[in-house]
Amino acid sequence: MIQVNNKEFELYIDSKKIGSIVSNLAERLNKDYAGKDPILIGILNGSFLFIADLVRQLNFDPIVTFTKLASYNGTQSTGQVDELISLQEDLKGKDVLIIEDIVDTGNTIEKIAEILKDKEVASLEIVTLLFKSSVYKNDINIKYFGLDIPNKFIVGYGLDYDGRGRSLKSLYQLVK
Repeated sequence: MIQVNNKEFELYIDSKKIGSIVSNLAERLNKDYAGKDPILIGILNGSFLFIADLVRQLNFDPIVTFTKLASYNGTQSTGQVDELISLQEDLKGKDVLIIEDIVDTGNTIEKIAEILKDKEVASLEIVTLLFKSSVYKNDINIKYFGLDIPNKFIVGYGLDYDGRGRSLKSLYQLVK
């Protein structure tokens, strides 16, 4: 049991398992993007550890950039996604991989797809460490996900609770 801010969390996925999940995703991307030159767009803040570990295992040298979208307040999604840092790269004709820490409702994915709609990308795929398929309410296919998890609040490995807990090496779930 650990405490982050005023809430208790219990171990959910240890760092070794996270490493295995990242390696499996990297293997799939290496196979599917061999000979291609994709651009990886990390969604800040949560994806920074995941994208760093993922990129080091890729057999290609992608352009890596970031955007910042926000939709959470505490442990709850606000239902509204705000773009806090916008994309500057020319994405026309490029294969784009959106790198997310976690996909739950899909509101963030829907917002980034809307942002990219006018950029004339060649292809767009989502890569996420964690996927909550039970609460996902979007039509965009999540082709690359590491683990499908129940609708529990998670902290660690880049994911936070009110800005804290990102540095934890393992993932922890909220104890109710």
